Amino acid sequence: MKYSTRRVVIMGASSGIGAATAIAFARQGAQLVLGARGKEGLEDVAWRCRQAGGTAEIKTVDATDADAVAAFARFARRTLGEIDLWFSNVGAGVVGKYADVPLADHHRVIETNLITHMNDAHAVLPIFLEQDHGIWVNMISAGGFVASPYAAAYSASKFGLRGFSEALRAEVGNRRHIHVCDVYPLFVDTPGFKHAANYTGARMKFPPGVLAPETVADAVVELGRRPRATTAVGAPAGALKLSEFATPHLAAAGMHRFLSVWSKKAKRTPVTEGALYQPTARADGLYSGQRGRHDGSGGNNKGLVIGAAVVAAALGVQLLRKRS
Repeated sequence: MKYSTRRVVIMGASSGIGAATAIAFARQGAQLVLGARGKEGLEDVAWRCRQAGGTAEIKTVDATDADAVAAFARFARRTLGEIDLWFSNVGAGVVGKYADVPLADHHRVIETNLITHMNDAHAVLPIFLEQDHGIWVNMISAGGFVASPYAAAYSASKFGLRGFSEALRAEVGNRRHIHVCDVYPLFVDTPGFKHAANYTGARMKFPPGVLAPETVADAVVELGRRPRATTAVGAPAGALKLSEFATPHLAAAGMHRFLSVWSKKAKRTPVTEGALYQPTARADGLYSGQRGRHDGSGGNNKGLVIGAAVVAAALGVQLLRKRS
């Protein structure tokens, strides 16, 4: 199917990766239906999509509400006729030591990062099965392979999301035109940190080599052309998978040491729930604002090199330990 007729639904489209992906598909002439909690962000992204050459309809939806997601899927199908690709991109985070974060916030992260994606799949898979074609793209993150101290609920949600995808992929394995595709980026320069709840008292800042959201968007667009089960962005997928088994504790321990030092030395900031329970009252765009301007090309070789180097270093240390 040519991109001039491709019909795409993006949940979590009001900022960051979702917004960048909507614009990337619009440049290919796609017809889009965009969903998120924040109306202002959706309107901004829809305008950008139309400027880029696509069509875009929007609908505010709370992705934690299964009935609302089902109604959104029906709206999208009526609008588009059929759904060729559905991108599940809703996500949230809480930063802080597990015992310092209210349990309600941990529950909210699980609900936002895992249950919303399950709601999406439950709404769109029957449509795919009836059509006998469709691509479900599941945004997970490298956190689905490498645990994140100071973000325990986030880790639980991402590990769970990876297992959920693998189970679905097996269930539709005999339907050759239906695909379940997972995306695992490293750090991406989006408003995500600004939206996150923060109980550390330290101002969050992206590390060097952070990926541009267009880099991830390009990977999602490519899945529309050539679906594949696993796509890692910023480090080789094989290295991420291998690191989970070769260094099950090393990466998490190293991350904990880094975060412990960071939380003491970083600039102080008040405790905040961020956008965990309510959307922001403005359009936040694609970027965090921390890294300067991006050229919009989607390329970020520095991010790829750094991500690969981190994984390779962890593997090398573990192998040396085994030999000694």
